[in-house]
Amino acid sequence: MIEIFEILKKEFNKNGFRLYVIGGTTRDYLLKKELTDYDFVTDATPSEMKTFLSNANYHFEKYGSVRLKVNGIKVDITTLRKENNYLDKRHPDSITFTKSLEEDYVRRDFTINAIYLDENYKIVDFCGGFKDLNDMIIRFIGDPSTRIKEDPLRIIRAKRFANVLGFKIEENTLKAINELSYLTNELNPDKIKEEIRKGYKIKDDKLL
Repeated sequence: MIEIFEILKKEFNKNGFRLYVIGGTTRDYLLKKELTDYDFVTDATPSEMKTFLSNANYHFEKYGSVRLKVNGIKVDITTLRKENNYLDKRHPDSITFTKSLEEDYVRRDFTINAIYLDENYKIVDFCGGFKDLNDMIIRFIGDPSTRIKEDPLRIIRAKRFANVLGFKIEENTLKAINELSYLTNELNPDKIKEEIRKGYKIKDDKLL
């Protein structure tokens, strides 16, 4: 991860932009686990990235998402953004690009997935994610019920992370999960299967 990040951050910095490590990449890096995803965020928009990352895939640029290969490894780079209402219980109705990490983090699901590493590998943490990582706790950012209603798949993700990492689900997070578990009936079955492939376990076709 360090080698890939060093290559990319120099390119971004040279063009006047910042690059950060985020999400599961930061989480697993700090836990010294093998990385399966390489996720970075930047204050550069996809249009700006096109000026110096011409070989990247811009298929999802309207969402601020760009994909490219570095040394044969797939890397996802997302523009810092704010999100509005989730009308379909899965995707934001609209997004707005921003330069602010503090505006970006609130759209993320769990505190342990909202830890940024800057170009000097310094931790930037607005919601106690690093403490939760050390305490082995799964906790939603903000109000748990709101985060679940935005995207019920987060119920399954919470349980998957707890299962795979051996973490405990925080009390208010678990309460909201139990109260709103019926919302998982509205999920796309393919999305559930994807979570299963990532290590989530089910029994008798019901959520554990």
